[in-house]
Amino acid sequence: MGLQWELAKKYLHYYFTAGNRHDVHSPFVYTLVDEILRDKRKPAAFREIEQVRKSLLQSDETLQVTDLGAGSLINSGTERKVRDITRNAAKPAKYGQLFYRLIQYYKPEYLLELGTSMGMSTSYMAKADPNAKVITIEGCPNIAARAAQNFKALQLNNIKQYIGNFDTVLPAVLQEVPQLDYVYIDGNHRSAPTLHYFEQCLHKAHDESLFIFDDIHWTPDMEAAWHTIQQHPRVTFTIDLFFIGLVFFRPDMKIKQHFILKY
Repeated sequence: MGLQWELAKKYLHYYFTAGNRHDVHSPFVYTLVDEILRDKRKPAAFREIEQVRKSLLQSDETLQVTDLGAGSLINSGTERKVRDITRNAAKPAKYGQLFYRLIQYYKPEYLLELGTSMGMSTSYMAKADPNAKVITIEGCPNIAARAAQNFKALQLNNIKQYIGNFDTVLPAVLQEVPQLDYVYIDGNHRSAPTLHYFEQCLHKAHDESLFIFDDIHWTPDMEAAWHTIQQHPRVTFTIDLFFIGLVFFRPDMKIKQHFILKY
């Protein structure tokens, strides 16, 4: 409970101090806020994915779970209900929908996700552009199999799933892709592994790549990782949306800048 209380306090501070588009002087970031963060449209794809989420939240099904990451604050047993995994591990709809809009706007070709869970975020990424190649890695075979059922229900054919420990699977995946245009790291909420995956993925990143990190304020350890990422020489600017952080490498940003924006 202590960790959740600390997170709640941090969120309140963020909520009352975060800026909006009028606090942004960079044209690139202003456009991102105005055309992506503030876009309230709801394409039909959103309804389809949320229908799947609804069915998962009502499911009595249980799975034997192998947890290779930092684990969950709530779930610690090896047998878990699908509805609990969905409620506690899947990112809320607003973030999946943000990913969808980011992908439609920036049109990345090669997308990588570390941490599939029930595949809600993966589905938003894949629906955003059927021609994009979405690669997702999940540590738990049973969760990955359940996510595959969801992808089939949504008729998603542009997702390639890998199963196993990120430390083992990621190097092989990186050898297969020519580049990484979009990376979402959401599977091991500890500083050292997060930074390790970041450094590995950087080898395939380019000036237009976008990296997204999940739960950057989850623990002091994750905040330390986020601050290290912000200071990396290749990172030109970041956007802190509290529950996720966006990282850009664009060389046209002459001064390294970090924005904390309300979302």
